[in-house]
Amino acid sequence: MDIIVKVSQLFASLSLLIVLHELGHFLPARLFKTRVEKFYLFFDPWFSVLKKKVGETEYGLGWIPLGGYVKISGMIDESFDKEQMAAEPQPWEFRSKPAWQRLIIMLGGVTVNFLLGFFIFAMMLFTWGEQYTLASDAQYGITVFEGGARLGLQDGDRILSVGGKSFERFEPSFVAKELLINGARTMEIERNGSRTSIDVPEDAVKSLAGQGSRKEPLFALRFPFQVRQLAPGSPAEKAGILAEDKILSLNGTPTPYFSDFLREIRKMPDTDVEIGLLRDGQELTLRMRTTAQGTIGVAPYGEDRFFPVKTKEYGLFEALPAGVARGWGFLSSQLKAFGQIFSGKIDASDSLGGFISIGNMFPSTWDWAEFWNMTAVLSLILAFMNLLPIPALDGGHVLFLLWEVVTGRKVSDKVMEYATMAGFILVLGLILYSNGLDIMRLFAK
Repeated sequence: MDIIVKVSQLFASLSLLIVLHELGHFLPARLFKTRVEKFYLFFDPWFSVLKKKVGETEYGLGWIPLGGYVKISGMIDESFDKEQMAAEPQPWEFRSKPAWQRLIIMLGGVTVNFLLGFFIFAMMLFTWGEQYTLASDAQYGITVFEGGARLGLQDGDRILSVGGKSFERFEPSFVAKELLINGARTMEIERNGSRTSIDVPEDAVKSLAGQGSRKEPLFALRFPFQVRQLAPGSPAEKAGILAEDKILSLNGTPTPYFSDFLREIRKMPDTDVEIGLLRDGQELTLRMRTTAQGTIGVAPYGEDRFFPVKTKEYGLFEALPAGVARGWGFLSSQLKAFGQIFSGKIDASDSLGGFISIGNMFPSTWDWAEFWNMTAVLSLILAFMNLLPIPALDGGHVLFLLWEVVTGRKVSDKVMEYATMAGFILVLGLILYSNGLDIMRLFAK
């Protein structure tokens, strides 16, 4: 069921982005009276799933879900229509239009994706506001997971700054960004009541780019273990644990925080255990047998029980520039990440991923806030990737058009044809490579 939800979100998000991207090419093409022969979601070699011709344009649904396209008359693209290009140019063809019009048509797709990403971020802020917890309110410190431990963090630490930048909001992603993208190598923390600085190992920073690091946070808020509810017929209910009880120990080992208890109980499947708890100021000990999964059937109160969650609300005219700022911040981080990859500081094979990696970034339950956040992120990534100066991508066409605008000389059709073919092979290779990495990771589990 989780897979179905993830795939559904991925399919809906990418379909929306592809259609709007291609619409960004379609509308200026029609504005400049350029004929558009096809408008397709997904690719349709040999046959299409659905198609209908309206006016001069055939609208359809292909069967290979790797993107979409508009086929514009008189343009060298991935269709490689040599017969059309061999004929005399016609007034309605792309190649007959002035360079500035062709440039606008080619930039239309990425422009839509950039604006869409900014707009979605803005509307999210307008609709839901911005919720956060101040790091200064994390009175119990942090619970450290594997990635955080590699950085040198310990349970109970309170993070004060990363690379000299204050850790104001409790956001693990801030730490990862400063270390991996902005080159920070020190963290100032409070440990056991004393302030200290830790140097982060280089190999630990590199590991942040790996696929596994994206699935689990580096750390989380640590909070006491207080029972919110019990599963009917669970070991805890049968033993007499009640809602509002505070769990203090497991087999005599202090576990005042939920993360401590969870870490220990998972080691004890189908085992007789003693649970120490506090009820109405009185300490009690109850005995029970764990399940085969190493659980006792209780659900704790979450972190919002113990820490104030602040909400910053945005009016419409505040949300629009804030959405642009959030989107630009994301793009800036992506540019720096690419720089790290090209410089060898980030291993491309660790950071790249295909459709499986993208799908796993969506939550396993449908959450509209998360769906729109991921859609905004993917829209900006799609815009950025399409602007790369690779023939067969929009950026490649833009590069040739800019050359024409600056020099006044048009790149020959033959050069465009060969360059597009090379770019198409390169892009196809990258798609196969990134998705191949996903498959290898699945078999490596």
